[in-house]
Amino acid sequence: MHIPVLTKEVLQYLDPKQNENFIDCTIGQGGHAALILKRNKPTGKVLGIDLDPNQIENCRSLIKDKRLILVNDSYINIKEIVNKAKFGPINGILLDLGYSSWQMEKSSRGFSFQKDEVLDMRYNTKFSNLTAEEIVNNRPEKEIEKILKEYGEEKFAKQIARKITEERKIKRIKSTLQLVEIIKEAIPVKFQRGRIHYATKTFQALRIEVNDELNNLAKVLPDIVSVLSSGGRAVIISFHSLEDRIVKNFLKNEEKKRSIKILTKKPLTVGIDELRKNPRSRSAKLRAFIKI
Repeated sequence: MHIPVLTKEVLQYLDPKQNENFIDCTIGQGGHAALILKRNKPTGKVLGIDLDPNQIENCRSLIKDKRLILVNDSYINIKEIVNKAKFGPINGILLDLGYSSWQMEKSSRGFSFQKDEVLDMRYNTKFSNLTAEEIVNNRPEKEIEKILKEYGEEKFAKQIARKITEERKIKRIKSTLQLVEIIKEAIPVKFQRGRIHYATKTFQALRIEVNDELNNLAKVLPDIVSVLSSGGRAVIISFHSLEDRIVKNFLKNEEKKRSIKILTKKPLTVGIDELRKNPRSRSAKLRAFIKI
């Protein structure tokens, strides 16, 4: 079961009240949405969006509430989704950029470096043709290095990119464990035993590239402000510094325009108790704002 992060803080800043309407842009298995639905009774609704069709089905089976409207689409289409669903007024929006435990453990799409799976990494296999397998086997070495350096902030991007291009000449790289072994061979032994697994940053970088995550985030932020009702609140949870930087800079610029007021001077992070229960939440950062 996926454990939603920073639930207390999400509820604090979204502050759901009776009969208000909310959007969860990445509903996953509905952990946050279920908590909101408890607060916005009797007529308040939650519009749940997710690019992964499996997650929509997971959520539908877990939450039996007619006030939950589910849409299988990308959050970058939030304006069109809202118009089509005739959903409003919108009192709050949650954008949780983390991918779920289900996707790691059950999707079989290669998100985890601990299982032998195909190198896919798409949230929705019909939304795009680009896969992680395509990137590691067909992109030039310099381009792979750039992806690993920029999106994974990988210290050994150059060495890993070189090893990938060497190995693919011998045999096509098709599986996660095949790639993990290549990464291991490229990294000095003393860096293979850190707190974070040595394949983490490469897998992160490939996932971001496959799903165009950073560009999508930059595209959706203005639309979130646009669809929110005046006085509506938004909460954004990011999981690495690249995402958080995009969110921070956007919010600063919007506040200068006086379209929003930032509610979190610094990003909120998980406490010790939550970290013990859910180690994957360690990098979560929450920022919130209210539309003026």
